[in-house]
Amino acid sequence: MNDAHEPILILTTGGTIDKQYFDALSEYQVGESMIARLLSVARVVQDYEICELMRKDSLELSDADRALIVQKVQDSPHKRVVITHGTDTMTETAKALMPMVGDKTVALAGALAPARFAESDAMFNLGMAFACVQSAPPGVYITMNGTVFGG
Repeated sequence: MNDAHEPILILTTGGTIDKQYFDALSEYQVGESMIARLLSVARVVQDYEICELMRKDSLELSDADRALIVQKVQDSPHKRVVITHGTDTMTETAKALMPMVGDKTVALAGALAPARFAESDAMFNLGMAFACVQSAPPGVYITMNGTVFGG
């Protein structure tokens, strides 16, 4: 089990969890991350740091973007990492992380509805990721819809 006093690193990459709706455009776009707000509303007392890597739909993530995510996890002194990510290519990023994760516990989480929506699954999925990195052994996990999946 990881040291409960070490902060959790949260890497935001975009995805539906951070999308917002623009009426004038009639489409969703990834906006400013909602993660700090979600953690505040949930009254999270565990120390954490948020690092915004990018604001992209996961279908737009390139191999270079995935390499940046992997590098950021590798270079970080944090042993526990939560990555917010779009659901469409979440498994591809998990696969890229698996050989590089070492002694770290990494959980990817996303949402099927934007966090800005009242009936979003975002807060629950983020909470699952937080619990996962605090209790699971080192490895890569995906936390969605009340389930923890192996990377």
